Amino acid sequence: METLLYAAELVEEDGTYKLVVQDVVRDTVQVTPVPASAVARLPVLLSVLSSKLGSASARGRW
Repeated sequence: METLLYAAELVEEDGTYKLVVQDVVRDTVQVTPVPASAVARLPVLLSVLSSKLGSASARGRW
């Protein structure tokens, strides 16, 4: 059985980006600005993370 602990969204508004992370267990939300350069590198960063942690398909939902 899966239990959702955190939910994250990357939101763009008027050309600026922010990361919104909800802690589902504690019912809190944190918002932080994200530079466009980090947004552009996000696919590469996620790929590196996946390779270090193991296959996403073997681990379930990503």
